[in-house]
Amino acid sequence: MTKEELFEIMKGQIIVSCQATPGEPLYDPERSVMPLMARAARQAGAKMIRTSSVRDIVGIKEETGLPVIGLIKREYPGYTGRITMTMREVDECMEALADIVSIDCTDCTRGDGLTAPEFLKQVRAKYPNIIIMADCATYEEAVAAYAAGADLVGTTMNGYTPQTKDQKGDPNFALVERLAKDLPCPVIAEGRVHTPEQARKMLELGAWAVVVGGAITRPLEIAQRFFAALS
Repeated sequence: MTKEELFEIMKGQIIVSCQATPGEPLYDPERSVMPLMARAARQAGAKMIRTSSVRDIVGIKEETGLPVIGLIKREYPGYTGRITMTMREVDECMEALADIVSIDCTDCTRGDGLTAPEFLKQVRAKYPNIIIMADCATYEEAVAAYAAGADLVGTTMNGYTPQTKDQKGDPNFALVERLAKDLPCPVIAEGRVHTPEQARKMLELGAWAVVVGGAITRPLEIAQRFFAALS
């Protein structure tokens, strides 16, 4: 499937994030339940899934037949990020046939001494046809990632980096709107989108698509919001 075809599939859509990493309630080292989550998302109308790990990229594609935004979460000494941080993770995503590969493009500390744009250029040199989604926290990071070769940018990391930790709470509508106006590539709204109304507003502000994860596929987070409201 070409980049243009993938972009057309996701335009105006909800991309459901189906992820479970070690330590989370839905993570099972023996077998993954994420393909079943993705099956439910597909039956609800999802046209694309975002997931982490080779196991889930492969399993979800086999189960649903849907295109997948893939990433690998792995921690390394000297790195403060953990989303597809080195070429090892990029290689794994490509071997698993992820349709789009998400890479951390924040200004986090990198153990290889590279900046995120420098790493993106290395990835592009090795895989000229890769489709890269840049997971960013700030406007400046997204602009720099696009200039370095990212095909689409997401607000995935907003609120989760030291310089944006004070921006938690509601989704960052202003950031999405600004990026959608200023960048010629698709802008994916992601992060703290908890209601259908918030997702619709993101699209109205210019987002190409909206990634929703915790509000759909993380029962612990869903239950915690209910209990917090009652207490």
